[in-house]
This record gives sequence, C-alpha cells and structure tokens, in this order.
Amino acid sequence: MSTVKKNYIYNILYQFLVVVFPIIIIPYVSRIIGPKGIGIYSYTHSIVYYFVIISMLGISNYGNRTIARCRSDSNKVTNEFLSIYLIQFCMSLIMSFIYILYIIFFCEKYTNIFIFQIIYLLSCLFDISWFYFGLEKFKFTTSVNIIVKFLNLIAIFLFVKNKNDLWIYTLIMTSSILLSNLVLWFPLKRYLSLKTINKKYILRLSKTHFFPCLKLFIPVIAVSFYKYMDKIMLGQFSNITDVALYENAEKVISIPICLITSLGTVMLPRMSNLFSKHESKLLENTICKSIEFAMFLAFPISMGLIIIARDFSILFFGGAFAYSGVIIQYLAISNIFISWANVIRTQYIIPSEKDNIYIYAVILGAIINFILNLILINIIGVLGVVIATIFSEFIVMFVQNIMVRKNLPIFLYIKKSFKFFISGIIMYVLVIILTNIIRKYINDSFFIIVFQIFIGIVIYTMLNVKYILLNLKTILRR
Repeated sequence: MSTVKKNYIYNILYQFLVVVFPIIIIPYVSRIIGPKGIGIYSYTHSIVYYFVIISMLGISNYGNRTIARCRSDSNKVTNEFLSIYLIQFCMSLIMSFIYILYIIFFCEKYTNIFIFQIIYLLSCLFDISWFYFGLEKFKFTTSVNIIVKFLNLIAIFLFVKNKNDLWIYTLIMTSSILLSNLVLWFPLKRYLSLKTINKKYILRLSKTHFFPCLKLFIPVIAVSFYKYMDKIMLGQFSNITDVALYENAEKVISIPICLITSLGTVMLPRMSNLFSKHESKLLENTICKSIEFAMFLAFPISMGLIIIARDFSILFFGGAFAYSGVIIQYLAISNIFISWANVIRTQYIIPSEKDNIYIYAVILGAIINFILNLILINIIGVLGVVIATIFSEFIVMFVQNIMVRKNLPIFLYIKKSFKFFISGIIMYVLVIILTNIIRKYINDSFFIIVFQIFIGIVIYTMLNVKYILLNLKTILRR
C-alpha cells in the first residue's frame, strides 16, 4: 500500500475520531445536561475558539506546507520548525493573557465555563500536529488521538452525572485536547537536528515567516465567521437552545465530510512537494482524480443525510433535539460545496502558494454570511444561520473556481462529477419510495434508519459499479 493511501486511512481515522467521539458522547450528555448545557458549552467554546485561531495565526496550513517542502533536509526542517513554532509560542502566550483580561472585564455570564475553556487556549502552546502532517507522519498523530479520545469518553461517562456537571464536561473536553498536544512532543527529537541550531538565524527566520503566516490567518478567521460566529450570533440574537440545536446538527454533518476533507489534509504536503519539483502532469491528473473521488462520496452522503435526518435526530439526541433533524437536512447541501472547494484549495491553491485566491474567496463568504445572519436570525431564527451557511459555502466554492479556471479544467471536473449527481438523485427517490412502503408495516425508527442506509448504499453502488471497479483503485496512486 502506498504512503498516500496509508496516510489517507490514518487521517480519516484522525478526523473521524475528532468528530465521532463527541457524537458518541452527545446522546448521553444531551440527556444529562440538556439543551441549555449544550448551548452554553457551544457558545463559550465558540468565543474561546477566536483566541485559539489568533494564537495559531494560520500556522496549521503554512507550517504543514513549509515542512513538506524541505522534509528531506533535517537541518532545514529543524530551523523551519523552530522558527515557525516561536511565532506560535509567542502568540499563544499573548492571547492567553488577553483571554484572562476578557474573563475579568467583559464576561457577564457563564464565567465558570469560560474559565475552564482557557485550557483549550493553552493547548495551542503545544500543538505541533502541523509538523507531523508536513512530514506525512499521520500514523503517530492518529494513534495518540485514539488513546486520548478513548480516555475522554470513559471520563465523561464516569464523572458527568447531572445538569450541574457542565463544568466537569468542559474540563474533560478541554483537557483531552491539551493532553493530545503534549504527547506529540515526546518523539520530536528524532526528527530534528538539534546540534545545528543557530538561535540568531532562527529569530531572523521567524520574522520572514510571520507575514506569510499572517496571510494564511486571514482566510482562517474568515472561515470561522460561518463556523463559529454563527453560534455566537445565535446566542446573542436568538437563544441558547437554538445554539444547542445547531451545534448537534453541525456535529452530524461533520462526520461524513471528514472522509473528504481528510483527503485534502493528506494531499496538501504531497502536492506541495510535487509543486516544488514542477511535476505538472502528475499534479493535474491527481487533482482530477481527487475531485471525482470527492464528488463520488459527497452526493450520496448529502442525499443520505437528508433522508435519515429527522428520525436520526430524535433517536440519537432525544425528543428535545427533534428540530436538529430539519437543520441537518438543509446543511447537508453545503457538504457538496465544501467537498469541492476543499480539493481545489488543498491540492492546488495552497500548494501553489496562490493564497490570495483562498483569501478573497473566504473573505467574501464571511461578509455574506455575517450580513445574512444579521438579517435572517431575527426573522427565522436558527434557520437563518443555516441558509447563510449554505449560501456562504457556495460562494467560497464558486469564487475559487472562477479564479482558477484558467489553470484548471473546471468544466471537465463538472462533467466527470455529473454522473454522481444523477446517481444520488436516483438513490434518493428510490429510498424514499421504499421507505414509505416499509413504514406501512414497520414504524421502528432504528430499523428504518438502518434500512435506509443499507438500501441507499446498495442502490448507489449498483449505479456506479463501473467507476468503483475501474477507477477507485487508482485515485490515490503514488
């Protein structure tokens, strides 16, 4: 099995665990601490997240790309890592201090939860996952997360027992992130050449890295407007229950999408390396195959979520979260836009250092999202946030495509993907028809969901058997 294939599998596990462990926990936590508790946690987490992303300052993508381009030279890797990490370390300390001031002077409610969220912010001091991603060492990071997430799961079931334990839930969730990041430091020495460290050179190098990191920070903060600002605005202009409904729906949407975004995470260092070697034909072929694979997954995933959403939300989260099903049905549409944009961004825009394209796209998406939220939240509540998110994700995808159309055959990608759209529609219609027949005899939600998933997979597989047999094995070649 090739390195890319292995790394893709490892990163699927990594991303899957990040999303799935909360999903395993949420049915229990939703019933123990209730919608209000979930809403408070999500609201406070969304606020501290802004301090976190400023601390990281675009380093996740920039550091990954930089390390990938020089990974064959241990001396250069060492200097690049230390100079980039120095920026991260300083920013993390500064933002931790500012966050403490925020709690003291501006925090009017949920103060105790905001205090425990500081652990999440402090974890930025030790987050060097970008270094391992740049080296394509996905197995190690995945293994660490499996162990830590498992401990996290046990701790929640052992210690979170009633509504008053929201602070314990917050402490466990934030501490697990800190622990995962701390473990990454233990094997670091084997990848660095510490004898060749030149402190003055590293300081000078940090200065040259700062503004490129800052440049990649702009799209990160912009994306956060329709990932986290939604919840903050809901908490401010609607109510904390709407935040909880949206939070749980978003978690469900994030599970399948990690299959596709994992491909982008794995391919970013590989594509950066190929760009540095000017292997244009291999680059073009890889992007085309990746788009096709992403759409092969995205269309049935979106259609499938629309089908099962309502029954799933009641069964999984409880009756108090029934409306999360409606939110899931709408948000599922955005997965198609996210998947397409992710491939273009991680396999072409960032590796080729065309960062301005990424910046323009997400800033426009963020502005539109913010304006639509202001208008729609007061009119239709949480659905306003959903509509704003869908429209923003489409704008980001559309702008990226327009700006790279002279370099990439976008219409060819659309042509190759259209068959998956048709297959997804046929699957959706047939599953709905069969579900209506089954409901006349069986009304068990769990059975219905399992039936829908199984029949959907069978139908979609039959419709795309030629692609699966002839092409799927070559998508991640090299």
